[in-house]
Amino acid sequence: MARVPQLTPEQLSERQRKLASEIGAIRGGGLALGGPWGLLLRNEELCERAGRFGTMLRDSTSVPKRLSELAILISARLWTAQFEWMAHAPQASKAGLSQQVIDAIRDGHRPRFERTDEQAAYDFITELYENRRVSDRTYQALVAQIGVKAAIELTAIAGFYSSIAMLITAFEVDLPVGIKAQLRG
Repeated sequence: MARVPQLTPEQLSERQRKLASEIGAIRGGGLALGGPWGLLLRNEELCERAGRFGTMLRDSTSVPKRLSELAILISARLWTAQFEWMAHAPQASKAGLSQQVIDAIRDGHRPRFERTDEQAAYDFITELYENRRVSDRTYQALVAQIGVKAAIELTAIAGFYSSIAMLITAFEVDLPVGIKAQLRG
């Protein structure tokens, strides 16, 4: 059960309603009252800036969508962020990440990769999370695949979605009604 009750439309200030509407329009329609956005709406400035930053990272980087979603799934798995996983596993599949890779990450196993850019991105993000640093070898492997600019952007994507996952986990954000948790503790 969520630690912070979801806001209702009647509770929203004019600015909160505008933000919830704008974020909802970009992320599936309706008012964005659930998930991390429902939490962030409690600080309108934070919500607005996070919304812009998240949208930029999601839609306006040089990172291939498939690798972006891979980084998001790794972050969701790390934090056991059910809501984030529910929102992004279908997007990862749609972006071309194989179901085998998605399932392995969900189950906490290292995937077998057919694509070298996915392996390099996975190694980079997981090594960064596990060791709080990245070896020269792992860094060079990623840069050889996607370049320095995209490596920087991929790191920012993982960091942003780790922040979102922390909110989801710390405040025990509920999944939408009828959706089952897919990640095990």
